[in-house]
Amino acid sequence: MAYILALNPLILGAAADKNGKLLSGAPKFLDAAGKTLNEAAIDHNKMMVLAVTALVAGVMTIFMGIYGRFPLGIAAGLGINSLLAYGVAPTMTWPQAMGLVVWEGILIFIFVISGLREMIFRAVPRSLRAAIGVGIGLFIAFVGLVDSGVVRAGTGTPVQLGVNGSLVGWPIFVCVVGFIAVVILYAKKVRGAMLIAIAGGSILALIIEEIGKIGPHIGDQNPTGWALNVPRLPAASSFSWPDLGLVGRVDLFGGFLKDGHFNIATFISVLLVVFSLMLADFFDTMGTVVAIGAQAGLNDAEGNPPHLKEILLVDSLAAVAGGLGSSSSNTGFIESSAGVGEGARTGFASVVTGILFLLSMLISPVITMIPSEAAAPVLVFVGFLMMSQVTDIKWNDVVEGLPAFAAIILMPFTYSITDGIGAGFILYCITKLFVGRARLVHPILWAVSALFVIYFGQGLLLDLIAKL
Repeated sequence: MAYILALNPLILGAAADKNGKLLSGAPKFLDAAGKTLNEAAIDHNKMMVLAVTALVAGVMTIFMGIYGRFPLGIAAGLGINSLLAYGVAPTMTWPQAMGLVVWEGILIFIFVISGLREMIFRAVPRSLRAAIGVGIGLFIAFVGLVDSGVVRAGTGTPVQLGVNGSLVGWPIFVCVVGFIAVVILYAKKVRGAMLIAIAGGSILALIIEEIGKIGPHIGDQNPTGWALNVPRLPAASSFSWPDLGLVGRVDLFGGFLKDGHFNIATFISVLLVVFSLMLADFFDTMGTVVAIGAQAGLNDAEGNPPHLKEILLVDSLAAVAGGLGSSSSNTGFIESSAGVGEGARTGFASVVTGILFLLSMLISPVITMIPSEAAAPVLVFVGFLMMSQVTDIKWNDVVEGLPAFAAIILMPFTYSITDGIGAGFILYCITKLFVGRARLVHPILWAVSALFVIYFGQGLLLDLIAKL
């Protein structure tokens, strides 16, 4: 899971809100024209993000181990942090965006203590649960391929391989070497294979950058440059007590207002954003917990993991903590499968993981050393591990197989786990209805599918509201 300490600062650390401000409140650009980056502020902002990422992940992962008693690590969710950075923050301030994260966590917490979340969890058929796990695996693999530059926007095609269809450039070389390394180490059952691969890839990247001065890949400039982070050794002076100034930078109500005043269209649109965050968190966890429990052999005959209510309670509080800490919504990590692969079966593994996250707060300058190309191979390999659940789907039954297929393919194709889950749920209800098996669909699944219909149609809904 250590890669999130690199990726979360890369995603949140350089993104600006509607006022051009970073999470720290500093301006992203030094000039009004937005052409000169405030590099010192961005670097410091990234270190601040790493510190709170490690803090929240550490505290909540330890809580998962002690209270949830499950080998599941907690950290900032990749999908939600991207949604915040590129979809929410540009429309409001960063404190307001983090306030929405707090609200979605509160809502999920209410669902948990009322028993509704667990009921929804158990209402999802096994085929869709398996599909969610497989789809998340493909999504994670796709994230790794995109973040490393192995897959990128094409010329004449939506995506393409590398640069004009070729794997060229030293950064991609680092990614390929890292992937080969993790495969060999894992096949030889070397403990810590994934972390070793990330560390080795980072060292290789540092050497290459020091010799070749590759530089960053910005827009169409330098297409063979580093994708998200140029690897470099941190200055000795940068190692100090972590700056936790991002903790508590939250505005719980400002995001629902327009220029400080109540507006019905703004209020409803923000509610839909909270709903989207909640769905992403809600069902990402569902798939993750089932997948981890299945790999560990802990699930019961119906595919449900032990201590389910406690697990879901910790996860909901992790979302609240992520918003309060400005590290984005925290959720269960499918990369916990790496720990399970190494033998983790109890909450003690989570306690150890959480302690290591807390210690990572002291080395936040290391963020400057790790390029996405060193972390991406692990994401791709975890995607491979997730594919094993595909055998739990009844492919010879179109009513079971088609919704599962839709969920699997739409997660990577739409770059959204929520979209894939929603499509799978809706198709499952529709196919069951038209083959006369509607009575087999749990009432909660009908209700959740109806919510997903609203989710998919929110653009049309907002247009109608705006015309009122």
